[in-house]
Amino acid sequence: MPHALTAIPGLIFITLGYAALCAVSPFGTCRKCNGFGHQIRQSRVTGRLKPGRVCRSCHGYGRRIRIGRWLYNRVAGFHRDGTR
Repeated sequence: MPHALTAIPGLIFITLGYAALCAVSPFGTCRKCNGFGHQIRQSRVTGRLKPGRVCRSCHGYGRRIRIGRWLYNRVAGFHRDGTR
């Protein structure tokens, strides 16, 4: 039982910290292309790195919306639609 009492404030702290991060910075770097916006490929002749196809996850922006911000946008949209 004492372990649960010490874990609850820690979980609350982590949750509030993530909520603050989503409020300040709603977008993070794309996990698939690491923020480049395209896949990196290597030239066969010179071995030089070149931009490849546009990333399918972020469509070339290099950014993605965070899960917490996506959930907030959905809940806010439901609330807005329900109170009209």
